[in-house]
Amino acid sequence: MNSASRQAGILLHITSLPTIYGIGTIGDAAFKLIDFMAKANLKLWQILPLTPTGYGDSPYQSFSSNGLNYYMIDLEELIQEGLVTKRQCDNLNFGHTLRIDYELIYKKKTKILKEAFTKFDLNDPNFVSFRESNFANDYALFMTLKTKFQGKPWYEWPEEYKNYTLELEEKIKVEDEVEYLFWVFTQYIFTKQWTKLHEYAKSKGVEIIGDIPIYLAYDSVDVWKYPYYFNLDENKNMINVAGCPPDAFSSLGQLWGNPTYNWPRMKEDGYKWWHERINNTLKFVDILRIDHFRAFDRYYAIPAGSENAIHGSWIDGPKLDLFKDILNLKIIAEDLGVLDDGVYKLMQDVGYPGMKILEFAFDGNPKNEHKPSNYNHNFVAYTGTHDNMPLYQYILDLTLEQKQIFIADLAKEAALLGFTINANTDKDIVWSVIELGFRSIADRVVIPIQDYLCQDGSSRMNLPSNLSNSNWSYRIKYSDLSDELAAKIKALVDVSHR
Repeated sequence: MNSASRQAGILLHITSLPTIYGIGTIGDAAFKLIDFMAKANLKLWQILPLTPTGYGDSPYQSFSSNGLNYYMIDLEELIQEGLVTKRQCDNLNFGHTLRIDYELIYKKKTKILKEAFTKFDLNDPNFVSFRESNFANDYALFMTLKTKFQGKPWYEWPEEYKNYTLELEEKIKVEDEVEYLFWVFTQYIFTKQWTKLHEYAKSKGVEIIGDIPIYLAYDSVDVWKYPYYFNLDENKNMINVAGCPPDAFSSLGQLWGNPTYNWPRMKEDGYKWWHERINNTLKFVDILRIDHFRAFDRYYAIPAGSENAIHGSWIDGPKLDLFKDILNLKIIAEDLGVLDDGVYKLMQDVGYPGMKILEFAFDGNPKNEHKPSNYNHNFVAYTGTHDNMPLYQYILDLTLEQKQIFIADLAKEAALLGFTINANTDKDIVWSVIELGFRSIADRVVIPIQDYLCQDGSSRMNLPSNLSNSNWSYRIKYSDLSDELAAKIKALVDVSHR
């Protein structure tokens, strides 16, 4: 395999970038990250979903399959365009710079964007064209109603608004035209800013890996407008919800609470909703990771109203049928979790690369599928994901016996790839794991920024099934993206021919 097909990258979500306005955006810091990646010769930038965050501030609990998270809009660019002033922005408290205060961002970002909207020319030909494309229609419609009813979920709206009709849509656009246009405006500005950033990434040889959550929130425009695509009863109540069964990590399993899909109904129109969702996302990114891919083979359904995930059942998904017409797209399948022969067959049928997690690899089991000696080329190797403990903390938490096994396993794997590990300190061990990933035969290796920086557990992005203010709030400092770190990474890129 030639080095052109071997790539290395970084996992860092937009919101984790440094800014003075409380949350990472698609402005200057994002461009600086791409410059850092160019210095380090990293070609892949993996982000989390661009869709709006929902319950628990999670990007995997979105209320729109195609909406764009206006929290990420860069205010500096709006200042340059004269839509708001620096004083207006500076007068608002967006919270502490090193952690995201989502409640403050919700209040203050909406406020400043509404002020920008008052100065925006709604007759701008580019905006008119964007509005007429209807890309933002569903999101803007839903947000208009959410605003109208003080943020309540759609199933608590007045009766005449609970059920979507085309007549209701037209009525809203007339009665609440200004509010509707404001939400279209947020999508227009995001798209405009993102396009500039995406083009800059391409100019530097950087591909962006985006992410689609497999499920949406019950309180979403998609469930409200297209209820027939979901497993709901005649009153649009959920029949069952998504999650994971009990395992070694959780005796109660994971109860996500999202509505599951009515796959037989989706099949009737050729999975149009899913195909449009995938293709729309690929307009914004170069490669697409699909979350919880195993659910396309079989998904775990838990009766609605359950207190935990113990009493669920496995139900067949669409399998290859959903993907047979889109096999040529650049997709990564997140194939982690409870796997069986059906999942392995689906992965073989679609041919998409799966994922391997080095943090799971060094347990003394020579058949461990996360060991590089058990890889083939068609994988993306990670030290961990946004759901895992940062590797440095993971190593710190090992017992003496576990650590001895970890190091011995790591040393064996390194020897197979022709290098010797450095285990002098725990941070040296982290870098030896990173080097192993780089030298492995996996076509792509992506490392979370926390692991490049050898950060501890306080930098964890998310602890699954745990509502915490620290989830999704992690941010870096400008100084973290140093020339020294870029040089260290580039040395690994060079030696591993990526």
